[in-house]
Parts: sequence; C-alpha cells; structure tokens
Amino acid sequence: MIAVTPKPPYYAVIFTSVRTVVDDGYADMAKQMEELAKQQPGFIGFESAREEIGITVSYWKDQTAIANWKNQMDHVLARKMGREKWYQSFKIRIALVERGYDFEK
Repeated sequence: MIAVTPKPPYYAVIFTSVRTVVDDGYADMAKQMEELAKQQPGFIGFESAREEIGITVSYWKDQTAIANWKNQMDHVLARKMGREKWYQSFKIRIALVERGYDFEK
C-alpha cells in the first residue's frame, strides 16, 4: 500500500537490505517493528517491498522523530538482531522530502 503523506516538507528514511538465509523470527519482528513505529510521535507512514533486495521507506515529521525511533529500546534490540542474523548488508539514507505529487485512477 502507498503511504498517505502530508504536504512537504517531511523526512524519508530509506532502508535498503539484503537478507541472509536465516529466517528465525524475522517476520514476527518485522511486524512488531511496524506496529511500534506507528505508535511513535512524528511517524507518518511507510512502504515496503522485497525481492532480491528489500526496500522500506518510512516517513517522519522531523529529524527528532527519526532520532527518537532509532533510539527506541525495542528498535535497538531489533537492529542488533538484524546485524547478527537477518541481514547480509544494509544501507540507510535519510532524505528531506521537499516536493511531492500523486496520481490515482
């Protein structure tokens, strides 16, 4: 589903990843993090897709909201587990969305 976002400016956190073959609890943790992120002040929405690589884009009101999410204790634990067993590699990019438009048939 495409996230509903407000009029810019706001921020996008782009998480691009390559998984390992280990699945041990990954889907459950991903769902928990999705639900937890939705509860964070400043969270706007997210979009995610996975094939050979995974791309998740989360949208946030400001950089403070992003920093607070990064430091949220359950998220810290999930990131640690990701490094230890679920991800071969990943990259995070943070971007300011200055303009946006859409189309719907």
